[in-house]
Amino acid sequence: MARVAVVDPKTATGEAKQLLDAVQKGLGMVPNFLRVLANSPAALNAFLGLHGIAGAGALDPQTRERIALAVAEQNACQYCVSAHTAIGRKVGLQNQEMLANRIGRSSDAKAEAALTFARALVEHTGQVSNAEFDAVRAAGHADAEIIEIITHVAMNIFTNLLGKATQVEIDFPKVDLNKAA
Repeated sequence: MARVAVVDPKTATGEAKQLLDAVQKGLGMVPNFLRVLANSPAALNAFLGLHGIAGAGALDPQTRERIALAVAEQNACQYCVSAHTAIGRKVGLQNQEMLANRIGRSSDAKAEAALTFARALVEHTGQVSNAEFDAVRAAGHADAEIIEIITHVAMNIFTNLLGKATQVEIDFPKVDLNKAA
């Protein structure tokens, strides 16, 4: 059970209602973590804005989901691993690829470089080395993509913190965390 109210879109009012209705229209559902976030319409609006902008960038949907899976696993957020496994399937990622992504690996070399950089960002709270920065660039990531990798890492750390702190109920098919997490 979540530690804070899970806002019901049917009984929400004001800005929270408008935002949750927009999510329902766009996704066909309102995930529980957004219902929890709706306790603060300002926070929900900020997240949705950043999420929308980040989704329109240079990184392809598969790489964005790979990053989300790697960060969620690294931060041991079962809600986010479960959610992004479901979303990963929708954007065309296969199960074996997603399992590899969760440990920072990929069958795609450029994607793996993004995951290595993303995991280094989390591990070192942004204090990546010149070598780590140079490696992601050498793999073919332009400055815009590097900034988007950082953006997606930050956004996913936020959702990991929200999911873990509030203990929001997982409303996607549950995926267990790796034993080492």
